[in-house]
Amino acid sequence: MKQTTETIVQQSEIAQDTHVMGTTVISVSTISTSIDREPSALYYISKRLIDILLSLIGLAVLALVFLVIAVCIKLEDGGEALHFREIIGFRQRRFFALKFRTMIPDADTYLATHPDLMQEFRQNMKLKYDPRITRVGTFLRRTSMDELPQLFNVLLGQMTLVGPRMIHPSELPRYGEYAQKRLSVKPGITGLWQLYGRQHDSLEKRITLDMQYIDTRTFFLDFVILLKTIKVFIVQTGI
Repeated sequence: MKQTTETIVQQSEIAQDTHVMGTTVISVSTISTSIDREPSALYYISKRLIDILLSLIGLAVLALVFLVIAVCIKLEDGGEALHFREIIGFRQRRFFALKFRTMIPDADTYLATHPDLMQEFRQNMKLKYDPRITRVGTFLRRTSMDELPQLFNVLLGQMTLVGPRMIHPSELPRYGEYAQKRLSVKPGITGLWQLYGRQHDSLEKRITLDMQYIDTRTFFLDFVILLKTIKVFIVQTGI
């Protein structure tokens, strides 16, 4: 069994004024395929209660924002405001995650008719420069506001506020020997992948961030990730 050989989260790098966490992305080959440390029952109970409370508050506060975004998407191209993405989550349960639509209505057809883009997508499960993204979608992705409808998924217990990134069932085989470990926790709206994964284009680095979170999750880590996510959101949106 592979053993973790490096410290994942450098908590000494947390700044007093901003509570910003530093992290070191290591190679996936140094991470154990099983969970190194299982959190306590108190952690799971408290995490769920916080998920319910904050998702309810978020949905109430952001109701008007949701309406404005939906209208902007509709006015741009007349397509549906929401996109339903199939996700494989905790214990292989499948569900549809809600997102504001950020791509042209025929995005899948466009990709299928451009072999060069399809090859890049199959390699990294993303495109570095995606021509299918709309003008409104560019703003929503830059600010991560396209993810806000997933508060409904959190409220239903399908997702959590902080966790590994959500994945489509077709992505699971790419996790290889880490697949079952990935399915041992709920996917999150934000996490290490959201804060640091955009700095790394390779699928291996994104998988590594998922595994790092699973092995190091604590109340403190979740709290820091939430705080930093809020900070990034405020800076990017200018609110």
